[in-house]
Amino acid sequence: MRQAKSLLFILAAIVAMSCDKEEDPAPTVDPSSNEAANTWILDVMDEVYLWLDDLGTPIAVTSDPEDYFEALLNRPTDRFSVIYPDYQELINSLNGVNLDAGYEFTLYRESSSSNNVIAEISYIKKNSPASAVDLKRGDFVTKINGTVMTLDNYRELLDAIGGTHTLSYLRYDNGALTFVPKPDVTLTAVQLAENPIFLDTVYTVNSEKIGYLIYNFFAPGPGENSVAYDTEVDQIFGNFKAEGIDHLIVDFRYNGGGYVTSAVNLASLIAPGVSATSVFSKTKYNNFLMSEIPELSNVKTTFLAKAQNLGNTLTGNRVYILTSTRTASASELIINGLKPYMDVYLIGDLTTGKNVGSIAFEDEENEENLYGILPIVSQSFNSLDQSDYTGGFAPNLPVKESQERLQPLGDLNELLLRTAVSQITGTPSGARFQQLDRKDVGSTLDEKIRAGVMIENPILK
Repeated sequence: MRQAKSLLFILAAIVAMSCDKEEDPAPTVDPSSNEAANTWILDVMDEVYLWLDDLGTPIAVTSDPEDYFEALLNRPTDRFSVIYPDYQELINSLNGVNLDAGYEFTLYRESSSSNNVIAEISYIKKNSPASAVDLKRGDFVTKINGTVMTLDNYRELLDAIGGTHTLSYLRYDNGALTFVPKPDVTLTAVQLAENPIFLDTVYTVNSEKIGYLIYNFFAPGPGENSVAYDTEVDQIFGNFKAEGIDHLIVDFRYNGGGYVTSAVNLASLIAPGVSATSVFSKTKYNNFLMSEIPELSNVKTTFLAKAQNLGNTLTGNRVYILTSTRTASASELIINGLKPYMDVYLIGDLTTGKNVGSIAFEDEENEENLYGILPIVSQSFNSLDQSDYTGGFAPNLPVKESQERLQPLGDLNELLLRTAVSQITGTPSGARFQQLDRKDVGSTLDEKIRAGVMIENPILK
């Protein structure tokens, strides 16, 4: 793919230009020092940062590298560049490998008159410690290690879930119309490889065949050079095609981004009438890079030729995408990239609004510098040169997951799926659920390195 090749030119150029700068021997610097890390950070940022003309003034070279990196960023325009203390942990996290007990949750204030915070379980990950205990989507966690969560202490308590911890929680009893306490569960976080494909199925509703995919982040596979997840997505769409689906629902409500290569793979299975020469997206870098490296002045990423592509089978040439405020980056890249080719119908909430991409950098010349950085290096456009979604994509049909008690994902009574199926069939659902008025104050998904991240290339070496 042309873009992947072009990105390698960036790294080659950085090396070449850095060598040009080093005509005179530099003073010896302790490779484990902040100065060594910060010198490397500035060398990278001074060449690849998208807002190079607005690069911040460096602070003392002996400063903490996280503070040094932050000082260089073009805030508030740049909402997404990040630094991580360990490059390999950064790469693992982007591939879905984390120290994790296997559950995600959204935090809510218990009531407007209380400072207590409850954590509503969003989903349980397959083959995780949480999947082996009686913990379900929709359960309310009220205590961690016996301490009630409040607005003042919940951030500190959440630090405990990275090790062995005990959850006290409630479950809603639909018969009694109240929450009932469940026995405490003790969980230990493990190094967990999460599969981004949470669920796939085909429903038949009123003679309409509907394919449904919940895809929680973009990663080609669980480790370096693995494409196991992309291959699984191909197989799912092969099944959708064999089943002869009339409609497709792709659920991105929990998808904060990830690798562009996996986004291209998924989009190539959906877009009708595309070939290996059809443009999925265009990428622009800073003026310095585009002038110094001609290959970066006109980067176009094309679709892949996929035998499992659904072609022109979807009714009305439409795909339904379920969104939330945490739908970001590579998810939005797909929305934007598909729009020139088909009707992209959004159901859910306003998306994050991230039209820029990152590259993961490590200091290959200094093994004692463990830091990894994810600076914003590019802006993405679709084939029609459209990129104006920094305010997010507004849903065609607004609905917030928080307005009802959570039903199991994949259940046709679940709010977002129910809304999409009703839109497809033209038949309103007979399901009636209590309407809730609540506002979330955060989520474990917000803490993921991949949240709001669009990685232009897999692991760069």
